[in-house]
Amino acid sequence: MLDVIFAAVLLVVTAPIQLVVAVLVGVNLGRPVLFRQERPGRDSRVFTLLKFRSMRNIDGARGWVTNEQRMTPFGRRLRATSLDELPSMWNVLRGDMSLVGPRPLLVEYLDRYTPEEARRHEVRPGITGLAQVNGRNALSWKDKFRFDIHYVDNRSFALDLRILFLTVAKVLHHDDIAAPGEVAGVHFRERPEQEGE
Repeated sequence: MLDVIFAAVLLVVTAPIQLVVAVLVGVNLGRPVLFRQERPGRDSRVFTLLKFRSMRNIDGARGWVTNEQRMTPFGRRLRATSLDELPSMWNVLRGDMSLVGPRPLLVEYLDRYTPEEARRHEVRPGITGLAQVNGRNALSWKDKFRFDIHYVDNRSFALDLRILFLTVAKVLHHDDIAAPGEVAGVHFRERPEQEGE
């Protein structure tokens, strides 16, 4: 109930900001303004995640193929402020997500998890989570999953409040937006140890 109330209030309060961001995305990156992608939620049920787009569309003719080629200075600033996450409040309002929980990853990762790692889907995914306030994209996959499972086993209202306060501090300091040497996070391949372990 608190998730829904907070998401509804935030959507109303940030409506002017979202309008400005939408216009800026359209001017700097073109259409579509929103990024939509299927992600697995609680019990691995798939939903459509909403965010503001922060990269150019893939265009082989222009050489916009990799994340590095598609990212622009505007996109970096948008991600650094986390304003690209505001449309995800609709996902919270619809019950797809919670304010706090393991971040929803790609559907293609579902068959790559160990049984222990898959426990991250015992709760709704969150806009922010324990892994995000403890290193975010600077963490290895092994450490991300360790924080996710710790949250699943120890979740509480007090822990959620702590994570939300720490999230505000992280956003203000623009910490750990991307993996080291990357413009975004790195893909989870066959096993976590392949990601710099």
